[in-house]
Amino acid sequence: MENNITPKKIQRCMVMNKIHVYFMPGLAASSTIFERIQLPTATFEIHLLDWKIPHKNETLVAYAKRMAEEVTHDQAVLVGVSFGGVLVQEMAAFLQLRKLIIVSSVKTNLEIPVTMKIFKSTKAYKLVPTTLLQNIEVLNKFSFSSVIQQRLKLYEKYMSMRNKTYLEWAIEQMLFWNRIKPNPEVVHIHGDADEVFPIKNIQNCITIKGGTHIMILTKFRWMNENLPKIILNQYT
Repeated sequence: MENNITPKKIQRCMVMNKIHVYFMPGLAASSTIFERIQLPTATFEIHLLDWKIPHKNETLVAYAKRMAEEVTHDQAVLVGVSFGGVLVQEMAAFLQLRKLIIVSSVKTNLEIPVTMKIFKSTKAYKLVPTTLLQNIEVLNKFSFSSVIQQRLKLYEKYMSMRNKTYLEWAIEQMLFWNRIKPNPEVVHIHGDADEVFPIKNIQNCITIKGGTHIMILTKFRWMNENLPKIILNQYT
């Protein structure tokens, strides 16, 4: 009998047996925030998602359904950062996942800080000058603080989704997220120095000492070591 096993078939089988991990960045960020994330290539294949411009009056659920179409593998892993963590929780309703992981995010609107809730109730969010986020390069030129300049350079590099329609939509969706009961399947990784979503409001998470809101960049070594363990249920 003729052997029909070819190198191409072997390669296809190896790819099919890999665990496909999809990463969703935070509000306004591009997938370049995951540039330091490395998973063992023999076991995992990384896929990077990016934000789309929302349709007029599009709900978060409708947007999540549209984004879920980008996940083309069964039993994939979804990893979402910050507002991206909120989005992947909504995407999960349309997918059969192996694992759902959020980083520097919240599981319900009960974990959102009081300052954001005030922002919401007073409708002060409508006063946010999103045009400033669209012109980070200009802000950087007129900043005289080296600390602020460094932060703005980070924003300039990683925050590429500066479309006004998107920014206004994303801020509103984050503030008005109506989930009050956490998804028990969510694995939550959070830093104890997160300045956007303070750890005091967060329940049931893997706590990273010294982790800030941008720890996907600053704690990448921890992520690279432990994400595979979390995905494979080997983390203790």
